[in-house]
Amino acid sequence: MRLEKSCGAVIYKVEDGRLLFLIEHTRSGHTSIPKGHVEGSETELETAAREIKEETNLDVKIDSGFRKTVHYLTKKGEDKEVVFFAAVPLSEDLVPQEKEIKSLEWMTFEDAYDALDHPPHRTALRDAYEYITGNMQI
Repeated sequence: MRLEKSCGAVIYKVEDGRLLFLIEHTRSGHTSIPKGHVEGSETELETAAREIKEETNLDVKIDSGFRKTVHYLTKKGEDKEVVFFAAVPLSEDLVPQEKEIKSLEWMTFEDAYDALDHPPHRTALRDAYEYITGNMQI
């Protein structure tokens, strides 16, 4: 079975005292966390930063202290491994990648959790939330 590997990050910010998470609404109808395929000899961190920039236009500071790997089968029956980190945006200039992303939205944890349609992404969000609230000054 072929292994498909992607990397991305749970992107968060604090606004008006509320912890918010960036969620993508894709043109294929999914609600997701920014991520994408590893290309060539990229590291996981390089892939995550590149994919986030491509999909959202954001430069981010990635916290590699949080690393969550999830696995699931794709619709094609391939084993997919996704590595998620935590990240904060270094700018506010959100621009969805026209080809793949319909819209981007900042949401509370509860709303983001409910909106995500892949259970493994919910697991990554939940674990990132616990990491962020347990280790960061928010």
